[in-house]
Amino acid sequence: MTIQLLLYSTSHCHLCEQAQALLARVVHHCEIEFTVVEIADNVELLTLYEVKIPVLKSIDTDVEIDWPFTVDDIYRLIHN
Repeated sequence: MTIQLLLYSTSHCHLCEQAQALLARVVHHCEIEFTVVEIADNVELLTLYEVKIPVLKSIDTDVEIDWPFTVDDIYRLIHN
C-alpha cells in the first residue's frame, strides 16, 4: 500500500526545498508518494499555513507535522 502525503509549501521557500529533499530520501526507502500543495493559490490554505510552512500531512490519518521535521519524524508520521 502506498502512503499518500501532502506537503504544504510555496514557491521561493528555502525551508520547503529542504523538506522536499528530506522527503526524497524517504521515498527511496518506503512506498510513499507526496504531492506539493501551493498554498498561495488558495486563500483558506494560505490562512492556515502561511507562517507554518512547510507542513507535511498524511492523507490517511490527517496527522500533520510542522517544520522543522526530520527524516525520523517523517518515518513516525507514515508508520502512525
